Amino acid sequence: MTPYRRIVLKLSGEVLMGNQPFGIAPEVLPVLAAEIADVRDLGIEVAIVIGGGNIIRGIAATEQGLDRVTGDNMGMLATVINALALQDALERRACFTRVLTAIDIREVAEPFIRRRAIRHLEKNRVVIFAAGTGNPFFTTDSAAALRASEIRADALLKGTKVDGLYTADPVRDAGAKLLKQASYQYLLENSLKIMDAAAVSLCQNAKIPIKIFNIRVPGNIRRVVLGVDVGSTVS
Repeated sequence: MTPYRRIVLKLSGEVLMGNQPFGIAPEVLPVLAAEIADVRDLGIEVAIVIGGGNIIRGIAATEQGLDRVTGDNMGMLATVINALALQDALERRACFTRVLTAIDIREVAEPFIRRRAIRHLEKNRVVIFAAGTGNPFFTTDSAAALRASEIRADALLKGTKVDGLYTADPVRDAGAKLLKQASYQYLLENSLKIMDAAAVSLCQNAKIPIKIFNIRVPGNIRRVVLGVDVGSTVS
């Protein structure tokens, strides 16, 4: 018995890279789609927010001389590319999927309308939210928290490349300790970069727990939604 009825799964664009330096690794999509479809088959309503960092990041583009708004707009378009790729992989598994974008691109995806998104979920379709919030200066973490609040998700699942929430970056600090439980306030006060402050504040206001776990471990999405003690919980 799963503790969740409806979830938002936040994926970074880097998840799609596999071992490549950029882009979409073709071997990653089928595996990821199989895990998502497996969770959907448990009767859980699944929404996804995906980043675009495997193609371009707005902040990185700014450092290379681009205007910040232009860079962020390019980053939002990159998330649409990733969303369409994931949609294709899911539908190859007979998992009906809808891509809803915050930027109007009607030829390739539906515009985001809250009630429409909820209706798709109720019809057992996986919904992928693309193009972030549709505004520059906001991360896809903030978009995930916003969409989770709008559709009244039971939890926001943050898939990362580490095992959960640490006291510091475990890649740079060998003394970093894994925290199984933490409060929203702890994240905000300690400026932990697992999610930006705006996203954490949105989840705090909506009382949506954040589950942080290693997306690269096979079966971890299923374990999290089944309530297995995997990763960290922020509440």
